[in-house]
Amino acid sequence: MEIYVGSLAYTVTEEDLKEAFTPFGEVSGVRLLRDKLSGKSKGFGFVEMPDSSEADSAIAALNEKEFKGRDIKVNPAKPKEERPQHRARY
Repeated sequence: MEIYVGSLAYTVTEEDLKEAFTPFGEVSGVRLLRDKLSGKSKGFGFVEMPDSSEADSAIAALNEKEFKGRDIKVNPAKPKEERPQHRARY
């Protein structure tokens, strides 16, 4: 199950997220989104946990809890919406 994690402090690393979620079960992947130009964190990311019941436990335990100085948002990730392709006009 893919889990959305938002309202993160900009100093949070992928390793920090993995450490926070591992007590609830296996973490198969962590991805923080970063600005393409600056490389700085956008303040949100995703954690992948293969076992849905473990993921649900992590969501229940961590949602709206303090993590690295901020109250984080933890929810099941929503499917990425299709966006219309932008076409340049010449």
